Amino acid sequence: MKILVDENIPLITVQALREMAHEVLDIRGTLDEGASDEILWKISQREGQLLITTDKGFTEYREKLHHGHDHATDDRGYTCKRNHEDQA
Repeated sequence: MKILVDENIPLITVQALREMAHEVLDIRGTLDEGASDEILWKISQREGQLLITTDKGFTEYREKLHHGHDHATDDRGYTCKRNHEDQA
């Protein structure tokens, strides 16, 4: 699976996804690090990637056509928002 990982996702998660043979682009260390939600959304859609983030700002994209997004929880137990339907 092609996955775009926002910079707020722990590196251990990125490593685990890669060990499971996923094609993971970690936005950290790229020219797009710190990019707005809108830019990250466009990148993930252009590249056909599932987007994983803890940024709650992405919930506005739930109703749009997409390749999937996963709003991960943190250790404080924030609600996980998932939508993995490939609607493209």
